[in-house]
Amino acid sequence: MRTAVIKRETLETRITAELCLEGGETEISTGIGFFDHMLNSFAKHSGFGLRLHCEGDLNVDGHHTVEDVGIVLGMALKEAVGERKGIARYGSFTVPMDEALCSAHVDVSGRPFLCFNAHYPQAMCGDYDCSLTVEFFRAFAVNGGLTLHLSEQYGDNSHHIIEALFKACAHALRIACAVTREDTLSTKGVL
Repeated sequence: MRTAVIKRETLETRITAELCLEGGETEISTGIGFFDHMLNSFAKHSGFGLRLHCEGDLNVDGHHTVEDVGIVLGMALKEAVGERKGIARYGSFTVPMDEALCSAHVDVSGRPFLCFNAHYPQAMCGDYDCSLTVEFFRAFAVNGGLTLHLSEQYGDNSHHIIEALFKACAHALRIACAVTREDTLSTKGVL
């Protein structure tokens, strides 16, 4: 089983994450309702088992919680994938959600890079600041060793746009992390 348990504690957040790429239970608690909904969607659509608990300084705002969860989830993915031997490596997926259409393209390469293109007609979704979405995905890509391209083709509702981004990323990662071969998909022989 490809699994990881990551614990990270700072003066701003205390996070524990358990990730299993072969599936399992989902339990999410960050103190930000909309963000919990996005992480639950991510787990469901990726097929990954995810237990994640975060206590953050929400009295300040949600920034540290959202970014630090991205860091920890990226670290967990990197550990669970290991040497990346046998994985498909690449994954792409597009998700329509009502009026919104968003795409994700990922290379589980070990070379972190984020290309992000989305706008938010509404600044907030419940108590979640929509501008934190890019912060989450940047932390996730950098700490997970992912080349990740996320884009919104169009949309009028911030909830739909962000949820489509999370779901598209989840499906792209499910495809990319699938074990499909014996060797490493690289002319270098390693990733």
